[in-house]
Amino acid sequence: MIDIHSHVPTHRHEVPADELVVNEKWRPDRAVAATTTWTDYESAFADVEISVCFTIARDRKQVDSALNDRVAEFVAAAPARRLGFLSVHPEVPGALDEVERARLDLGLVGIKLGPNYQVFDPLGDAALQLYAYAQTHGLPMLFHQGASPVREAPLRYAHPLVMDEIAIRFPELRVVMAHMGHPWQRDTIVTIRKHPHVYADISALFYRPWSFYEGLRLATEWGALDKLLFGSDFPIATPAETAAGLRSVNEPIAGTALPAVPLDAIEAIVNRDPLPLLGLAHPGGG
Repeated sequence: MIDIHSHVPTHRHEVPADELVVNEKWRPDRAVAATTTWTDYESAFADVEISVCFTIARDRKQVDSALNDRVAEFVAAAPARRLGFLSVHPEVPGALDEVERARLDLGLVGIKLGPNYQVFDPLGDAALQLYAYAQTHGLPMLFHQGASPVREAPLRYAHPLVMDEIAIRFPELRVVMAHMGHPWQRDTIVTIRKHPHVYADISALFYRPWSFYEGLRLATEWGALDKLLFGSDFPIATPAETAAGLRSVNEPIAGTALPAVPLDAIEAIVNRDPLPLLGLAHPGGG
């Protein structure tokens, strides 16, 4: 199992009581501890061969180089099992210099962006310069796509059809659209099926069972199941939870005549190796 979507823990060691953050809006079935430790991550990923991990640059005034340093430090603790993606706010001064530093000095191999959370136009000039750099240097990009409970995060910046515009302008750029762009899975599916280097991950979906079934059934009918990648969105969910959720995708239609999502295709998602699809080498040369 290779997990393409996980967040670097907030704390190396135990989380102090006054720093504990619990989010009740991330998933509908339970609250989630947003503050996690290296041990929490290691426990959740014990059965995962390789994980892609990152955080997200939210400072809109200056480069947060410490954030990328933290990702690199975490990757260095298990270099045979982790790949790190950098993050910058494209509009801050020195953003491309930080990308260059993170690529060359820190060894980070991709870019994570959330234009809605970071509040920048994903089709603006600064963002386009970043995509051009990523395409030139073979850095795959993972975008938050779809809904967010954050009131100040503009939904239009995270709509899947924006990725269609980006892929048209940068046809060799490797892109992962997170969460199948929920709740706009249809728009995600028609985008990934037309662009050879654009994929979607299935993270943060299984705990909305009907929406999850509908999205994967639509991907089945549109012939796009092979463009879906496994991701957990840890700490919102664990890889084991996500795999179990995938294997239970047809439970909402039990006892009905509705068509099922093929279970062999589900196993293919769980076991798919996304790294060559994204132009990435296995850590350690494996």
